[in-house]
Amino acid sequence: VQLVESGGGLVQPGGSLRLSCVASGIIGSIYGMGWYRQAPGKQRELVARYISSSSTYYVDSVKGRFTITISRDSSRTVYLQMNSLKPEDTAVYYCNYGSDWGQGTQVTVSS
Repeated sequence: VQLVESGGGLVQPGGSLRLSCVASGIIGSIYGMGWYRQAPGKQRELVARYISSSSTYYVDSVKGRFTITISRDSSRTVYLQMNSLKPEDTAVYYCNYGSDWGQGTQVTVSS
């Protein structure tokens, strides 16, 4: 399994970013894919997970601001739309599927 993230960058507080993760080598459904983040000096935490077509998980700190979706075509892409970004959202964001991880993409929220 290979997971490749993109879409990180520098954004001002209140701004938006959309992260993408393209998955290859997964046979069957990509349900269960998720996004984690790790800020300097902190543990990696689960931010959002696409559990099924009718169920998603979000950590409390991002509820109402972040949305996880999956592509409807064959591209096997998972997205994380991040709105109303705050400085505390600054971290390296990782795509995850089971025991497999992407390389991470940096998100920095700063004025």
